Amino acid sequence: MAASNSDKRQQAALPVCALLLVATGIPAVSPLSALWTTPLLLAAALLIAWAAESAQFFMAQGFALAILAWLQTLPEFAVEAVLAWKQDVPLLMANLTGALRLLVGLGWPLIYGTAALFSRRRRKRALDCIVLEDEQAIEVVGLIASFAYIPVIWWKRTLTLADAAVLAAVYVAYLALLQRMPAAREESIDQLEGVPRAIVRAPRRIRNGAICGFFVLGGGLIYFMAEPFLASLLALSQVWRIPEFVFVQWVAPFVSEFPEKVSALYWARTVDRASTAVMNMVSSNINQWTLLAAMLPIVYSLSRGTVSSIPLDDQQAFEILLTFGQSLLAALFLLDMKVHWWEAGGLFLLWVVQFALSAHPGVVHTYIAGAYYVWAGVEIARILAGRRRPQAFVLFGVMWKRHLRRVG
Repeated sequence: MAASNSDKRQQAALPVCALLLVATGIPAVSPLSALWTTPLLLAAALLIAWAAESAQFFMAQGFALAILAWLQTLPEFAVEAVLAWKQDVPLLMANLTGALRLLVGLGWPLIYGTAALFSRRRRKRALDCIVLEDEQAIEVVGLIASFAYIPVIWWKRTLTLADAAVLAAVYVAYLALLQRMPAAREESIDQLEGVPRAIVRAPRRIRNGAICGFFVLGGGLIYFMAEPFLASLLALSQVWRIPEFVFVQWVAPFVSEFPEKVSALYWARTVDRASTAVMNMVSSNINQWTLLAAMLPIVYSLSRGTVSSIPLDDQQAFEILLTFGQSLLAALFLLDMKVHWWEAGGLFLLWVVQFALSAHPGVVHTYIAGAYYVWAGVEIARILAGRRRPQAFVLFGVMWKRHLRRVG
């Protein structure tokens, strides 16, 4: 017993980075490994982006982006699965909520900032807002549906297999709707960059082979590079003495979401396809609120050898509440099918404050959560007063009548 207690004390004394290395079985590597793993992950992200961009002319764009989001979040699924298997609830919830907040608080503003920069450089004019395509109302409504059940989990303070079934069902319904949407219009092929345009215009055999090959090759690179890339970042975090909580909540998710950020910025720099970049992030949000969250109690139960629920303490429940507030506000912003500069700026400001103070979470994070909900309340009031039109719901109704209610 004494030896066991000693082992536990020694393990508790290890930094979180070392614990993750031990828990995942990832071998320790030199920080210099980032010099070769980073370019390979960049290449993987580009291959998958080209495949998804080409595939949208032969299937619904939203469905192609859903496949893309799943491939891009494979590293995040791997990290969360390991933490759930190790039954480390604080770390798995910190990583999950941090990943979701990173997508919205940093990812969306980066897309707007990139599009605005290239609009200035190429078109010599400011970008007031990113305008979404009518068909993308499906993803906007899907985003709201993806986290609509989360308050139930927050209220009961557990994540169970029953919750997993509900979340998975939401995602399946979302995919079923996307499948019924038409492919992209032929006239937009000329807007593509060289590689995806060549793929789309190639003979059917070559085209299908290239799309499937790029998806497989890009997904394979992400799968095999995720471990050494994470290990190199773990090594860098130790060298730079990054605080443990900051690493778990922000650095690890940034690493696991790295491919999707690359793809999104690739589209954002074209300006015309900035809405696709936003939908790439939205698809990842939907993916993580539903499939990723649903996976956790399944792996957790398998690890324990019995049906089990993941208990949430007050701190973890607050992290969920904070993350839900941010997603709610972001979804409300999208209801008019636009991303305005002040909305992107507000999301970034609220995120960067909590990031800067994440090593010492406290009353400031309570204020940040309050700001999300107060701002969301203002947006809801504007909608009810008729000062902001929920265009996404209107367009969803149009899409439903035109495409979604058809059988077969």
